[in-house]
Amino acid sequence: MKRKPTSLRFLPTSKLYSSTPTRLHKLFNAISHTKTLKHATQIHTQIIISDFTSNLLLFNNLINFYAKCGCITHSLRLFSTTQSHKLMHTNIVTWTSLITQLSHFNKPFQALTLFNQMRTAGVYPNQVTFSAVLPACAKTKLLAHGQLMHCLIIKDGFQTDVFVASALLHMYAKCGNMGLATKLFDRMPHRNLVSWNSMIVGFLQNNLYDMAIKFFTEILRVDLISPDQVSFSSVLSACANAGQSVFGRQVHGVIVKRGLVIFAYVRNSLMDMYGKCGSFDDAASLFYTPGDADVVAWNVMIMGCIQNDNFEKACTYFWSMRREGVSPDETSYSSALHASASLAALYQGTLIHDQIIKTGLTRNQCVASSLITMYAKCGSLGDACRIFEETENCNVVCWTAIIAACQLHGCANKVIDLFEEMVGEGIKPDYITFVCVISACSHSGRVKEGYNYFSSMTKVHGMNPAHEHYACMVDLLGRAGRLEEAKKFIEAMPIKPDASVLGALLGACTSHGNLELGIEVAEMLFELEPDNSGNYVLLCNMYSRHGKLREADEIRRLMGIKGVRKDPGCSWIDVKNETFVFSVHDRSHSKTDEIYEMLKNIENLVKKKGYEAETNFQLAGERRLQRTQPVVSQ
Repeated sequence: MKRKPTSLRFLPTSKLYSSTPTRLHKLFNAISHTKTLKHATQIHTQIIISDFTSNLLLFNNLINFYAKCGCITHSLRLFSTTQSHKLMHTNIVTWTSLITQLSHFNKPFQALTLFNQMRTAGVYPNQVTFSAVLPACAKTKLLAHGQLMHCLIIKDGFQTDVFVASALLHMYAKCGNMGLATKLFDRMPHRNLVSWNSMIVGFLQNNLYDMAIKFFTEILRVDLISPDQVSFSSVLSACANAGQSVFGRQVHGVIVKRGLVIFAYVRNSLMDMYGKCGSFDDAASLFYTPGDADVVAWNVMIMGCIQNDNFEKACTYFWSMRREGVSPDETSYSSALHASASLAALYQGTLIHDQIIKTGLTRNQCVASSLITMYAKCGSLGDACRIFEETENCNVVCWTAIIAACQLHGCANKVIDLFEEMVGEGIKPDYITFVCVISACSHSGRVKEGYNYFSSMTKVHGMNPAHEHYACMVDLLGRAGRLEEAKKFIEAMPIKPDASVLGALLGACTSHGNLELGIEVAEMLFELEPDNSGNYVLLCNMYSRHGKLREADEIRRLMGIKGVRKDPGCSWIDVKNETFVFSVHDRSHSKTDEIYEMLKNIENLVKKKGYEAETNFQLAGERRLQRTQPVVSQ
C-alpha cells in the first residue's frame, strides 16, 4: 500500500539535519499542492540551518511557495533580506518570479516599482520578464505605463517575440485602446493562438462585438491554428451581446463538428448565448443533455430565466440546483435574490437569506448588495438598512444599493446624506449612484442641488453623463414646472436624446397641462418607439383634459391602425404562499362580490376624508379614474 507524502512535522530530526538541496527540492514538489504556510516556514528554517541560502533553485522555490500560500509579503521580505547576496541580487529568474507574483496578487504598482529597481540594479529584463510585467501594466489601466514598456521592448529587441507581442496586445486591450492593439497585431511577423485570442477577447471587453466576430471568422481561415475553448467562448459572448443569434447557431455547428460541445466551458457559453438571444428553449436543451451540470451551468440557466422575465422559473432552478447537490456560489445567490426582488416575494427572499447565513456568505459584498436590493423592493427598508450596517468595508456597489433603496422608498433626505457620507469616506460614486441621487433631488424638488450633483459628475468625478442622467435632470425641471428650461436643456445635450429623456418631458407636459409642447414631444416619441402605448395614452389624456375629444379619438384610432395596444394594469397579493393577480374590472376570483364590497367601503371612507377622484381623462370611449405620474427609467 502506497504511503502519502510525509508532512515535515513527522520527519525525524536526524533526517531533517541531513537534508540536501536535491532532497529539499523534491520535498517542495511533494507538498506544493498543500499551500500551507507552516510547511513553507519549516523548509525555510531547514534551508537556513543547512546553509543553503545561496542556492538559487531553493531560493526561487521558496519565494514561489510563500506566494502560493497567499503570503506575498513573506516573499517580499525574503527577497529584501537576501539582496545583499550578489548571486541573488543579479539573478533575473528571481526578479521575474517576484514580479509575476506581485502582478498575480493584484499589486501592479509594486510590480512596476520592482521592475524599475531591477533595471537600476543593472539586471536587464528578458522576454520572460517583459511577459510578466506587461499584465501589471494592464491592471493599472494606465496606457502611459504600457507605452513606456513597449518602448523598452523595442529598444531591447524583443518586439518580434510572439509571447511578448501577445502580452502587449492584452495590455492595450485592457487599457481600452484597440486601435493600437490592431496596429501591433498587423505588424506581428508571427502569430499564435494566444495572439488571436487576445484580439478577440480585447474586442469583447471593449464592447466591439462585431470586430470580435470578424476576427473569429478570420482565425478559421488561418492554417495551422485551430480555435480553442477561449476562442469559442469569447465569440459566443460577442454573439450574445450583439444579438447575433444566427451567427451564434453557426458557431454552434462548428463546435459540434469539432467535438468541443462536451467541454463545460464551451457548453455554458452556448447556453448563455441562447439565453441572451431569447432562445431559452435551446439553452434548456443543452442544459439537459447528458453530463454533470456545474454551478456555472445552473447560474446561466437562472440568469437566462431572469433575462426572459421568467422570475418564478429562476427561483425554481435555484432550489432545484440545491436539491441536485450543487452548492450555490455568490452569483447563484445574487441571481436568485434578483428574481425574488422582481417578484416582490419577501418570503422567497428570506428563505434564500437563510441559506446565505448558513453558508457564511453574508460578508460577501456582492451578496450583501443583492440582499439590500431584495429587501428594499419587497417593501422592507428597515431590513435593507440593517444588512447595510452589518456589512463591513462596503464598496460602491453596496453604497449604491442602499442609496437606491432609500430613493425607491421616497427618502430623499436619506439618499443625499448617504451620498455625502460615501464620498466623505473616499468611495467614488458610479453611474447608477448619480441616477439615484439626481432622481431623489427630482422627487424632493431640489433643483439647485440636482444641478450641482449633475455638474460634479464631470467637474469632480471625471464621468460623462449618460441618457439616464439627462432624463433625471429633465424630470427634475419638469416636476418643478420649468418646462421651457427642460426643453432648452435637451436641445443643449451633447448626445442625441433618447426615449427616456423625451418621455420624462412628455410626462411633465401631462402633469402641467402644456398641450402644445406635449404634442411636439409626443410626435418625436412616436418615431423613436412607435410600439410604446404609453406615449399614445399620455397624449390622448392631454387632449381629453383640454376638451379636445375629437383629437383624443384620433389618437386612439392611430393606435388601432398601428396595432398598438395598452397592456392592462394589474396588481397582486401573496396570501399564505399563494399569489393572487388582479386586473382592471377583474371578476375571476371566487370572492369577487366580497372584494368589490370592501373596495366600495374603502372608497366611501376616503371620500369622507376629502379625496376627490380625477375624472378628466377619457380613454377607449369611457372615462377612467387615473393619475398620471412622470416616470424616469433607472
